[in-house]
Amino acid sequence: MKKVFVDVAIERCTACKSCEIACAVEHSSSRNLFAAIFETPAPKKRIHVEKALSFSYPAKCMHCVDAPCIMACPTGAMCRDPEVGSVMVNEDRCMGCWMCAMGCPFGAISTDSEKGIAVKCDFCKSRLKEGKDPACVEVCPTHALSCGEPEELSKEKRLHTAQRVAVAVCMEKEERSKTTPLDILREFWGLKKLRYS
Repeated sequence: MKKVFVDVAIERCTACKSCEIACAVEHSSSRNLFAAIFETPAPKKRIHVEKALSFSYPAKCMHCVDAPCIMACPTGAMCRDPEVGSVMVNEDRCMGCWMCAMGCPFGAISTDSEKGIAVKCDFCKSRLKEGKDPACVEVCPTHALSCGEPEELSKEKRLHTAQRVAVAVCMEKEERSKTTPLDILREFWGLKKLRYS
């Protein structure tokens, strides 16, 4: 299985929270929205949409290479999945000390108070095995979340940036075309435009 990464385009997030709902449903017993609502205990989401100034940010585990949560976990419950490369929680080993949550710089680890264990993004590993994207990525209506290999996502970002730069250059050229050579000289020499009355 290829190494995957979920990227966030913060400028596209509208805080609709579809990702939160899809995540909770994906991790429910029934995997059905209407049935999941009535499950006890309620299914836990692993992504949290937070407000930041005028933006919204879907905060989730970044599956760090040097994961502080793995280093902080005294029982080894936080471990790396060898297939996907994601940081996982071994529920059988977790003792609910929350050292992982304190060590996480992204605040991506929450608690399941009923089970007394840590809860975090697992990349929807079962969906990845089926060739699908994680549930949060699949339902995002604005494509603020995208999934792929790191190099593939970097290439997409470079192309997107190149397109934005090209549009900006075209707009600037269009603005300049409204300026006459005489106006440029006046601006260069600090002269004011003469007005005739």
